[in-house]
Amino acid sequence: MRHYQIPAVELLGPGHLACPGCGAAVGMRLALKALGKKTILVIPACCWSIVPGAFPHSAIDVPIYNTAFETGGAAAAGIVAALDILGDEETTVVTWAGDGGTFDIGIQSLSGAAERNDNFIYICNDNEAYMNTGIQRSSATPYLAWTTTTPAGNPKERPKKNMLEIMADHRIPYVASVTIAYPEDMIRKIRKAKSIYGTKFIHLLSPCPPGWRIPSEKVVHVSRLAVRARVFPLLEIEDGERYTVNVHPDAIPVREYLKAQGRFSHLTEEQIDEIQSNVDREWRRLLKRTQFSSAVFDVARR
Repeated sequence: MRHYQIPAVELLGPGHLACPGCGAAVGMRLALKALGKKTILVIPACCWSIVPGAFPHSAIDVPIYNTAFETGGAAAAGIVAALDILGDEETTVVTWAGDGGTFDIGIQSLSGAAERNDNFIYICNDNEAYMNTGIQRSSATPYLAWTTTTPAGNPKERPKKNMLEIMADHRIPYVASVTIAYPEDMIRKIRKAKSIYGTKFIHLLSPCPPGWRIPSEKVVHVSRLAVRARVFPLLEIEDGERYTVNVHPDAIPVREYLKAQGRFSHLTEEQIDEIQSNVDREWRRLLKRTQFSSAVFDVARR
């Protein structure tokens, strides 16, 4: 029998306000298992500003600092500075922000903190739209996806911003992608991030049943399809240079991932073929970067 390495500790309790089947609720539960009790969460405006419950009640059993949409990086940096003054070297500061608060509104304070290499973990809960205010397009929204501001007759015409590589180009010590379909991989990466000094960026793909138009019970299944179709590769980038792809799936057609979601139900066969070509090109590009970085560091180790 396989021995699962998922901690028993539970720091997300019952009674929270997430939608049924919310991918982010599973993600938060796993993240807190990896982080432990000595954690301070910084939550800019997003679904998670309300999910823990109304003050003074909270379903999350660690301190939370709710802050403005654009300040996830700056607020975390300030708390880290305060803990340094107090001599607290045990508490981990973690920003938990949505894709709108990361890819769009919050990128300037995140970039500033990363440039200074402030010592905290930034987890982007990416559900690929502004879900908490009505499913509006963000720069994390995929090409040709439906949202309430990109209706089927006028879908998004630009690709999703590559946030992992933007953060890797800051030369921060650790960048990684995770999904709830691979919980042990997710916990391992967050624990690794916790052990490293400096700015760490974790990109969590987080299916949203209302926004992605999927049944609540299909969230983990769709998360796994994203990896198997190579739409969302699981990887690590260290110091902006060392690439490691953690899962090399026997690729399934991207059609299987798209057809599982109502937000892509308007796509034509030609558009699906175009998306497949885009996914294949990005996968080849990722493998080349991985092979190049391995070759460089093999030479460096000789």
